[in-house]
This record gives sequence, C-alpha cells and structure tokens, in this order.
Amino acid sequence: MNWESFYLICFVVGVAMSALSLAGGMGRFGGHVHVPHVHISHVGHVPHGAGVRGGGGSTVPWWNAFSIMIFLCWFGAAGYLLTRYGALVASVVLLLATACGVAGGAIIFFFLVKVLLPHDRELTADETEVVGAVGRLSAPIRAGGVGEMIYEQLGAVRSVPARAEDGAPIEKQEEVFVVRFEKGIAFVRRFEEGLRD
Repeated sequence: MNWESFYLICFVVGVAMSALSLAGGMGRFGGHVHVPHVHISHVGHVPHGAGVRGGGGSTVPWWNAFSIMIFLCWFGAAGYLLTRYGALVASVVLLLATACGVAGGAIIFFFLVKVLLPHDRELTADETEVVGAVGRLSAPIRAGGVGEMIYEQLGAVRSVPARAEDGAPIEKQEEVFVVRFEKGIAFVRRFEEGLRD
C-alpha cells in the first residue's frame, strides 16, 4: 500500500462514517455506531476532565465521533491531493495532512461547544408527561379496542395508542384527554366529559 492509497482510505472511511451518522441518526453528539470491532458511544460517557462542559451540563471530549469523522475526511483529502498533485516528500505531506485534519476536527468541536451545546438541555419528566395531554383521535376507538390520539407537546406533534377509559367507542376527530398512561397506551376520556366532572 502506498501513501496515496492510505490517504484515500482515510477519506473514504471518514465520508462513510459521516454518511452512516446522517442516515442512521447517531443521536445526541455521537450516539452509537457499530462498525466491526469499533464502538463509538455517547460522548457524555467520558472520564472526568477529558472534555469541555457545555451549557446543558453535557461534557464533550475533543475526540468525539463527529470530530474524528471530520479529521479523517480532511486528513485523507489533504493527504491524497498533496501526494497526487504535489511535489512534496511524504513526511511533509503527512504533517500538512495532519494539520488539515486537526483544523477540520477543531472546527466541528468548537461548533458543538459554542453553537449547539449552549442550547442543549435534558427534558424533565413533567415536560414529557402524557397524562393530562389533550388531543384528537386520528383513529377511532372501537368498544374495548385501541385507536390513536394525536396531541401537541413542546411544539411537536406526537401520537400515542389510545383506549377509552370506560371501554366505550369514541369517534375519529373527537377531542379527548389522557387520564392515565400504562404500558404505552393512553387511557382517555372525551374532553366534554372532563369538563362536566
């Protein structure tokens, strides 16, 4: 294997990992990517003092998954181009490619720490509570059966399987509210019934 192939492989691996993270949604700043014999996990799970603390209390190490992917892309691309089209010796190309990779990784790291993390926070149980939510049925509930309720929470439209609390049928588009939530199913009542109680 020559240097040109090495740099090209680094670039392709970086691009492939980036595409995987984009397609698979690696989750919050790293998620889980399973590549044979490599496990990149959540960046919040790092030793004390190994990273920078963001606004939401999260710790992001400088070697997080996104920085590594960008390092590989920039390192590989710069090394490949300098080897293929430049007239420099291998050690100078390696040094310049490493500098480009570190610069790319640093840009992503500072973007995470300065732009994304200050706005990051964990949701509380109250903010994600289903009990008490008011919404409409997008699928009717048959007697003793299960339908679907759509409701808005924190500016997002959510859906949940719904069952009538009393087992009675409820028509589609009926306004309902959740009285209890068990095993992933919301037990609902008609909204006007709640107003009468």
